[in-house]
Amino acid sequence: MRVKEHPILGELEKGTLVEIRVDGETIEAVEGEPISAALIAAGKTVFRYTQKLRQARGVYCAIGRCTDCMMVVDGVPNVRTCVTPVKAGMNIETQYGLGAPRRSGDETH
Repeated sequence: MRVKEHPILGELEKGTLVEIRVDGETIEAVEGEPISAALIAAGKTVFRYTQKLRQARGVYCAIGRCTDCMMVVDGVPNVRTCVTPVKAGMNIETQYGLGAPRRSGDETH
């Protein structure tokens, strides 16, 4: 399932298939589609965990107004994946808490 029309981004043209890395796994995505759409199409529904209670979150509003779909994208935390387009070679990670970028040697959560 792919998003063809987005409330913020408008009508999405069919893009080229590209590869992105999600939590170390390579998946195919359509260049230009929202990251969240690519993740859902690949079967990923948990994008982050809350800081206090460590509750799983995924897409909620899908228009960039809430913070449920935030992930670490190319080392930058708190990226709203529902309004951020896919680019070839992106590295996307599940966000834990406030999403401080991980440094080499940090423990995985």
